[in-house]
Amino acid sequence: MSVSETQWPPCPGGNYYTIRAGDTLYAIARRFRIPLDDLIDANPGIVPENLQIGQVICIPLATQQPWCPPGSLVYVVKSGDTFYSIARRFGVTVQALIQANPGVNPDALLIGQQICIPPAQRVCPPGSFSYQIQPGDTLYFLAIRYNTTVEAIMRLNPGIDPYNLIIGSYICIPRVAVTCPPGSTFYVIAPGDTLFSLARRFGVSVADIIVANPGIDPFNLRVGQRICIPQAQKLCPMGTFAYTIRAGDTLFNIAQRFGTTVQRLLAINPGIDPLNLRIGSTICVPGI
Repeated sequence: MSVSETQWPPCPGGNYYTIRAGDTLYAIARRFRIPLDDLIDANPGIVPENLQIGQVICIPLATQQPWCPPGSLVYVVKSGDTFYSIARRFGVTVQALIQANPGVNPDALLIGQQICIPPAQRVCPPGSFSYQIQPGDTLYFLAIRYNTTVEAIMRLNPGIDPYNLIIGSYICIPRVAVTCPPGSTFYVIAPGDTLFSLARRFGVSVADIIVANPGIDPFNLRVGQRICIPQAQKLCPMGTFAYTIRAGDTLFNIAQRFGTTVQRLLAINPGIDPLNLRIGSTICVPGI
């Protein structure tokens, strides 16, 4: 039996919802993250105190993004989506998805509804690391950036669609040993690092760092990423020579090794931080 058109309120840009047992307008507004007034305005003539099971109402699209827990992202429900399929796509559990969306009915998702996707707690096999897909990422460019191949990434992520990477989802990337050119040293990217700050710290140019790291994205350094820092061509005053800081070095033991004093080293290297010597950086030491 067909439903008469009078039972279906106008709903431009929104979605229809059928009232179920226990529904109230307040609960529906909270479930779909819309103001109660917007829900009432979208359904003129509705009697909030007398909702009928099977009654069809209009759910306007949310005008604001939902508040999501830190580290999570906003996702817009699409046709065919379920909490199970969404959880599987983003590498999270259904329970984590439910906890991130209090009041959302997993059995009544609407196309266009906004929900929160919590960060995935993905554990990658030894020799690889977890990576969150960013806008513009492709497997090809990720392979270049991390010195691996598209095939190696796909082997670590069975079922991945290389032509439809989901922003915010997590994949595993092989951790490939980086081979640095002679005269350069390894460096692990720390929070806040930029190529400009690294160039200043190690006394080299940004161009030199880029040349030593073919395929590096200068505008998208990743914390934990290993790069090569070329040795600075430091010009030291006459009577001194350039020395490259090694693991375990302190100004005190360098002074002892080369028969000088900490005060003399500080005078020759103005601006040096004696409590934070950087492995691979260069200082000037008085000649023996």
